[in-house]
Amino acid sequence: MERLGGVDVARGLAVLGMITAHLAPGAAGDPWPRGAVQIADGRSSALFVVLAGVAVALLSGGAEPVEGAQRARSRRRIVIRGALLIPLGLVLELFGAPLALILLQYALLFLLVAPFLGLRARMLLAVAAVVAVVAPPLVFAARDWLVAEPPTGFEPLTDLVIGPHYPVGVWIAYLLAGLAVGRMDLRSPRVRRMMMLVGAGMALAAHLLSWALLQAGPASAGLMRLVTTEPHASTAFEVVANAGVAVAVLGLCLVAYDRAPRVLLPLAATGALALTAYVGHVVVVGLLGSEVVWQPRYAIWAAFVLVTIAFCTGWRLWLGRGPLERALHAASTRAADMGAPRQDAAAAVGR
Repeated sequence: MERLGGVDVARGLAVLGMITAHLAPGAAGDPWPRGAVQIADGRSSALFVVLAGVAVALLSGGAEPVEGAQRARSRRRIVIRGALLIPLGLVLELFGAPLALILLQYALLFLLVAPFLGLRARMLLAVAAVVAVVAPPLVFAARDWLVAEPPTGFEPLTDLVIGPHYPVGVWIAYLLAGLAVGRMDLRSPRVRRMMMLVGAGMALAAHLLSWALLQAGPASAGLMRLVTTEPHASTAFEVVANAGVAVAVLGLCLVAYDRAPRVLLPLAATGALALTAYVGHVVVVGLLGSEVVWQPRYAIWAAFVLVTIAFCTGWRLWLGRGPLERALHAASTRAADMGAPRQDAAAAVGR
């Protein structure tokens, strides 16, 4: 399937947004422009995961999901990609960057999405909605239980599934929403308009309803925990709001790239090298030390953003697929073909 530049632009915004959330000065309540960093916090990583769902959809047929042997091959490729990201995520942890890394959760989400490849957009949206509503209170209850009776030996796994930043038990809703979006005709102007309108409506409704509920009575800790839209709260309201922002941003990026591909080339190149850019910035933060995170400066943040864009644009123009993207593609494709029946592998060579 032909690459959609608008998806790369949105992915580039997600990567730069995560860099901003990690390194830009500012905190909640700060005056403009310092407080603007809060726009990136939480929403950028959610956009990253929604776009992972879109990528999974495009890998497995897009608006017309593949079937039979082709679906089995697509499933193998996706599962293998997730498995290969696990050692990469573990190595990344060794650099000691004081950041909430998402790569291990990202890998686990790839492993979990495989059974959903055959579902159409409406069913995927329904499943994502159920997860968004049901999973948060279950995750909160599981956290409380683990505090009261902490297990031994399972801490890394429980942190991945119900941890404070990217709990897979909740964040799979983002991946399923992205998979649903990728099952639509993303080249259709009508679909793109619908994405922008519905996405913006979802975000606005979730934020307004959250605000109204918090204003209706005393803001107890229990109520705040369930209805806030603060970054990484992983409530149903935050999930709906962030998913809405992600869908609207993707729709806007698809339209904008078709109208001005040259202008948006640097963002598209950054998105095409998203894994390399993300890993690279974490490695550099780890090498520089925690001061760049705990004592943020605009100059450091701007340097990370500009160098990332320049590196990704140059690499994309002269060398094509990014280094980590190239390795992941080659390994997952080869492993998937090795596990295929002979006639399926032979047919895959021509694709």
